[in-house]
Amino acid sequence: MTDTVAPATATARGELLLRVSGLAVQFGGIRAVDGLSFDVHEGEIVSVIGPNGAGKTSAFNCITGFYRPTGGTVHFGGDDITRIRPSTITKRGMSRTFQNLRLFRDMSVLDNVKTAMHSRLRENVFDQLLHTPRYKRAEAQCTQDARGWLDFVGFRGDEELFVTQLPYGEQRRVEIARALATQPRLLLLDEPGAGLNHQEKAELMALIRRIRDLGVGIVLIEHDMGLVMEVSERIVVLNFGKEIADGSPAEIKANPAVIEAYLGAEEDE
Repeated sequence: MTDTVAPATATARGELLLRVSGLAVQFGGIRAVDGLSFDVHEGEIVSVIGPNGAGKTSAFNCITGFYRPTGGTVHFGGDDITRIRPSTITKRGMSRTFQNLRLFRDMSVLDNVKTAMHSRLRENVFDQLLHTPRYKRAEAQCTQDARGWLDFVGFRGDEELFVTQLPYGEQRRVEIARALATQPRLLLLDEPGAGLNHQEKAELMALIRRIRDLGVGIVLIEHDMGLVMEVSERIVVLNFGKEIADGSPAEIKANPAVIEAYLGAEEDE
């Protein structure tokens, strides 16, 4: 791996990376997100939680450019990225995973991770067609870095297997490795604990902390409240698209509005 970000401590607040201000998105008459505001700094783990249908994934999709917000702004690294394409946002240093895995099914584990790096390779079509020395050096570095990220996330399988041949938990690791291969300053994880067993969730929490220790800011959507409370430094709570709380895990646990939102959701089920 090259150009690794300098480590940060759990308690240090680094540079402001992300500022979401009054974010709103509406589908027909439904306001999926309604006035969401929060900040994320370097080396900080922030979770966005809420009952099903609270607007969490819609907010992620607005932040990463997959949805066009109907109101509010998203600033990343001091720049307004509210209406920028997802590919451009990725090049600026923001990466994400998805609630449903979006790996390339017909590619090997290694090639899935390498796809995240090609936009950063210093080669052109001429190099690729003729396999010039520059192309060979770039490909060798790309392969080395991809293996480095697979090792970083704790991947234990065969890198030449198709991703569909892997257990679900290992596919999750590959997806996170691919997101990290873009060398992000900010990583958004959409329900990374879904479908994992107890041991895999413990390993996921350790991995999230290792990513944080690289100085990367992390925004996490997760339904497992044990995982959220254990790994988060701050928590933002949504309910029916509206932000109802923002604070430390201890503050969120004791917040009456949060308790009511979750108890109400349980009674509706």
